[in-house]
Amino acid sequence: MPLRCGAKCKPDHFLLAFRNSFCHTAVVTTAHHWRGQSISGEQIAFIRQLIRDHPELSRWKLSRQLCEAWQWKQANGALRDMVCRGLLLMLHRAGEIELPPVKRTVPNRLAERQGPEPVIPDNRPVRGPLGSITPLEFVQVRRTPEEPAFNSLMEQYHYLGYEQPVGEHLKYLVKAAGQAIACLAWQSAPRHLKVRDRYIEWSDDARERNVHLLAYNTRFLILPWVRVEHLASHILGRMAKLVPQDWQRLYAHPIYWLETFLDPARFHGTCYRAANWQVIGTTVGRGHRAPTLEQTRPVKQMLGLPLHRKFRELLSA
Repeated sequence: MPLRCGAKCKPDHFLLAFRNSFCHTAVVTTAHHWRGQSISGEQIAFIRQLIRDHPELSRWKLSRQLCEAWQWKQANGALRDMVCRGLLLMLHRAGEIELPPVKRTVPNRLAERQGPEPVIPDNRPVRGPLGSITPLEFVQVRRTPEEPAFNSLMEQYHYLGYEQPVGEHLKYLVKAAGQAIACLAWQSAPRHLKVRDRYIEWSDDARERNVHLLAYNTRFLILPWVRVEHLASHILGRMAKLVPQDWQRLYAHPIYWLETFLDPARFHGTCYRAANWQVIGTTVGRGHRAPTLEQTRPVKQMLGLPLHRKFRELLSA
């Protein structure tokens, strides 16, 4: 049963993915931040009281109970349990709360995940003009029996290999006459990208509220036995319509912007530009949390595609 505050609750402006009210109690002096938001003393006091009132709860159940109390949910109704659990662990390590002892160790499935099982693909050569292989079939394969085949093709033929997406994501197989000819992966966009954030012209607060309205193209693979002129830009043009539709269906919120990176030492990005993507800048060659100001990785171009003519207004709302 969800927990509720008493009659003396007052509004709080801590925006994780929602607005809510918390009971007013003692305020701590130490400033804490989680996923770009300040955590108030009232919120920490609320968590402490929740732990005192329910000493029998495990860490997992405590996290879910807190999500219910704060109505901390994704647009599709799923609890934001993993992010909430991270918040609780951060406060526990900072000494602000005392979590119950760990009752059982859950295996880290991502760390222990084995690589995709190899599959033998249909590698018959595909040649000729684009019109000779259309119409193409676009299959969203996440959580379907075809997902292992997608994973295996990425692992075998993409120069970066397969990487398990984190958070909201979609996987597509593109087929011609039933034969797989391309693979594309999309996932939640990175939270902080100076190049993109300057281009969109949104504030820090707007970015925290609306970064989930962006999708990031992490992989695009035309399989090596396929040689069809204009195929890549045609696929990207179709993706601009399919991704927002499928995201809305699966995650219950729209997408207004697509983005990706490319390594100019390897690729020219011609197919993206032909599909109306724009080069909006270059990275500085270091990660978000790099310990040095020196370049630690290749400089990449960033490309973006607005999906609505008022995308800046929508992403700043």
